Parts: sequence; structure tokens; C-alpha cells
Amino acid sequence: MTQLSRYNTYKPSGVDWLGDIPEHWEVKSLKHIAFMQSGATISPEQFTDEGYPVYGGNGFRGYTKSYTNDGEFVLIGRQGALCGNVNYASGKFYASEHAIVVYPLKNESVRWLGELIRVADFNRLSQSAAQPGIAVNIIKNEYFPYPPLCEQTAIATFLDKKTAQIEQAIAIKQQQIALLKERKQIIIQQAVTQGLNPNAPMKDSGVEWIGKIPEHWEVEKAKWLFLKAERLPREHDEIVTCFRDGQVTLRSNRRLDGFTNAIKEHGYQGIRKGDLVIHAMDAFAGAIGVSDSDGKSTPVYSACTPINDKQVNTFFYAYFLRDLALSGFIVSLAKGIRERSSDFRFNDFTSLMLPLPPIPEQTAIVTHIETQSTQIDQAIALQQQQIDKLKEYKTTLINSVVTGKVRVSDDVCDGVAQIDKDAKEN
Repeated sequence: MTQLSRYNTYKPSGVDWLGDIPEHWEVKSLKHIAFMQSGATISPEQFTDEGYPVYGGNGFRGYTKSYTNDGEFVLIGRQGALCGNVNYASGKFYASEHAIVVYPLKNESVRWLGELIRVADFNRLSQSAAQPGIAVNIIKNEYFPYPPLCEQTAIATFLDKKTAQIEQAIAIKQQQIALLKERKQIIIQQAVTQGLNPNAPMKDSGVEWIGKIPEHWEVEKAKWLFLKAERLPREHDEIVTCFRDGQVTLRSNRRLDGFTNAIKEHGYQGIRKGDLVIHAMDAFAGAIGVSDSDGKSTPVYSACTPINDKQVNTFFYAYFLRDLALSGFIVSLAKGIRERSSDFRFNDFTSLMLPLPPIPEQTAIVTHIETQSTQIDQAIALQQQQIDKLKEYKTTLINSVVTGKVRVSDDVCDGVAQIDKDAKEN
């Protein structure tokens, strides 16, 4: 941003959200820049496996056999949470009733206009709290800064280049995060199946999906290591949730939105700190961990306690079971037909054969995993912070450029501007 200069002179735009604009820019209502029309209604039976793409308020929705538009257009989401959402569509496509299609009246740059509409944030104009929506006759009277067509094109070209560079940088960092997560899982997998000594003699575990284990380890069925805790909840117990990232904690410690609480708590059970908790329906996705809190949960959770504390470290088996989940083993046991789900109940767990290292080694493995995981998580957090900053920079850059707060230099536009200036002076 510091490498971009401002325009020489500015003037008040008269628009609250816009502020000052370059002196040679105009201010126009959207109806004098573009014609807008809501898309056409489409029913579920009109969707096909191939054909013309269908676009709604959130972009691509599927295919159909007919099309409503041919060309490059801005689409504005007009209903629900997608009010004011901006997308682009090009070629032959079908615009659904959930989108407003924007038709430039002259040769306005589609990209310039779309980003300007995004910055204007039409969501603020939505009506009705039950089902928010925006109407064409409302947004068409909104005022916009209007640079010369040449500058519109220069702004669009600049944004295409710069946002592509930013997206590339974000993609690289997302790839780095994926590699870090993969590295973390490899560390866990190696530790819980092979131990910490790479030179330890190995033996066949006798269990196909466990493979080789250190020679001094044993193998035992889970039912001889764990009991199912069947406790009644206490009066003031809060709800405990087992999340897919392996954290088991009071729901209030993470978030309360997005959950539905039962009016009557049928079959709720007590959960205690240190329990090995398995979410029967979400175990395949990693919802397995050790509770850090006392509380209560639905019966869909299995709360497991060691038969012998001197033989079992619950954290070790939480890591081992999560490795089974993330490797796809648990979902392979699924008996149901619901896609990407399983029903991993306590009886399914207790029928598994588990590696059984000496308890001091289990504890050492847990410490090793937690130390390595903390370092990797910190590296992931740093990459995510940089991604967030890049996204923030992208938003600021677009806002500043399309509203004229900074100037996009373009030799062609500068030449046209000079000709216009000379013509006016003469």
C-alpha cells in the first residue's frame, strides 16, 4: 500500500460510506451505471448432471439444460445470509432467483463494478429479520464513485494481478499448514505404533491393522483394558462436547452457537475429567479424546475408564484411536449406509485389539507427542496469522483502489487524462 500514491486533489463525494473521491471522478447512482434484474426461478427437478452452469447468491449451484445469460456479469446475492454477496459468471449460464444480475449500461469494467459493489456492502440494505432480502428498487438508488472508463479498466487490471499474487501467497501458506498437519499425524502414528526408540527390536503384533510393534510391547483386547463408565449426571453439570479435533471439554469453553439443546435430557450420563470419550457417530472423523472437565453428555458418547490405572494411560489410547480414525480404519468398520459416518459404539471399541506398551513408555510417548504437537501447532498458528493478514490486506487494497483512496498508475490512462486536460484548457 505504501508504494501506491494518492491522487493530487480530492473532493467530497456526498456519500457517507465513501468519503472524499478524486476530483475528476463523478458520483452516480447505480441505476445510471447498470441495469439490474433478479434471476429466474429454478426448481429441483430442473437440475441435471451436465449442461449450463446455474449460479445463485453463493456462486455455482449445479447444471441445467437452459440458460438465461450469455456474457460476463456481476451477480449479487439477494436472499438470506448471502445478501449482498458478490460473484462473477461468464459464458452461457442460468441465473437463479437467489441472485441479481448486473448489466452495465456502457462499457463499464465488470470486475471494477463487482468489487465496488462488494465494498459498498449491500447486506446493510437487507430487509426483514426472518428472511433477509434486498430488492432491486432499493439498491439501484445507491450512489457510487465513477472514474473514467479508462481508469475503471486500469483498476480492474491492477486488481486482477495483485489479488492473484495474494491468493497465490495464501495458497502456499495453506499448503504449508497441510504439510505441518501431515507431519504432526506422522509423529503421532509412529509414536503410538512403534514407540520412541527407532532401534528397538520389532515383532509381528499378530493383528493385521496394527502391524509390527516393539518386541517388548504386548497386545490386548480393549475390553480387558477399559470399562464403560455409567454415571448419572449431577444437578449442576454442564454439557461436555467431544469435538472432531480431539478436544473434549465443556461446550461453553468453545462455543455455544450451532448447537441444539434437548428440551428433555433423556439418557444423559455423567462425564468426569480424565475419561476417554468416544463420539459414536463422529469417531471416524477424530471425535475421540480425554475430557478436561466434569460434566454430562448424551448417550451417543462412550465414557471409558481404565480397569487398571497402573496399566493404562488414557491419553495414549486417545492418540492411538484418533490415528485409527484419521487413517480411515474406523469408518471402514461402518455398518450403516449414511455417507461419511459410522456407528462406533463401546462394544465396537472393546472388540478391538490394542497395543500395550509398559505404562512408563505410554507416558513418555504422550509427553513426546504433546511437545512436538505444541511446536507444530505454534507453526500452524503463525502461518494462519499470516494468511489472515494477507486476506485483510487484500480487502484493504480493493477498498482503497476502487474508492480512489490510492491511485493506480497506468500509462494509457495518464495519456488520455493529459489529452482531456489539454483539450479543456484550449
